[in-house]
Amino acid sequence: MMRRSASKKTGQPNSTNPITYSPSDLFRTASSKASSKEMERIDNLFYSYANRSSGMIDPEGIEALCSDMEIDHTDVRILVLAWKMKAEKQGYFTLEEWRRGLKALRADTISKLSKALPGLEKEVRRPSNFVDFYSYSFCYCLTEEKQKSIDIESICQLLDLVLGSQFRAQVDYFIEYLKIQSDYKVINMDQWMGFYRFCNEISFPDLSNYNPELAWPLILDNFVEWMQEKKR
Repeated sequence: MMRRSASKKTGQPNSTNPITYSPSDLFRTASSKASSKEMERIDNLFYSYANRSSGMIDPEGIEALCSDMEIDHTDVRILVLAWKMKAEKQGYFTLEEWRRGLKALRADTISKLSKALPGLEKEVRRPSNFVDFYSYSFCYCLTEEKQKSIDIESICQLLDLVLGSQFRAQVDYFIEYLKIQSDYKVINMDQWMGFYRFCNEISFPDLSNYNPELAWPLILDNFVEWMQEKKR
């Protein structure tokens, strides 16, 4: 009796029945295979630009990438692409970063990557994304360990690249001020973010709603004073 009950497979399907897949299972399998192939192509594209010894795309590789996409390596779109990848080190892309960015853009060829750039530019222009991108662009330029500020010359170039198309007048005047003043040799993150807030909130060029009693970085108080003196 014990032997019979132990061999009885209650509730289990007959092993001779064929295994059937639902349409959704078949779709998932096909989708998984397609995704795997796409990732393989993304990886192959990475290795076509990567430095063999470091296993990363380095500045030389990025220049080659830009050349193939027919854009300059100083083009803001490269910075936007780095933001999409969440690249940590300026001038370098790791395989993980590359996969993250290109998978999100559904780009497994140079042609697809080039075609994805206009949409990526639109994405970064959304206010919530742009604040993140603006902050990222500062951090991306911190090239040394424990570095917390950026020299004035680099800041002027970065402002022009990142904010110039949106706030041309404010950027031009601020760059002019930064180049002639002698109080500041570097700019920190608080000052960088403060200038973006200034561009968004302050009436320009009349500066009528600027209140130095509010918590603005001191450099902006000085900038406003300089602007007001210029008008006299």
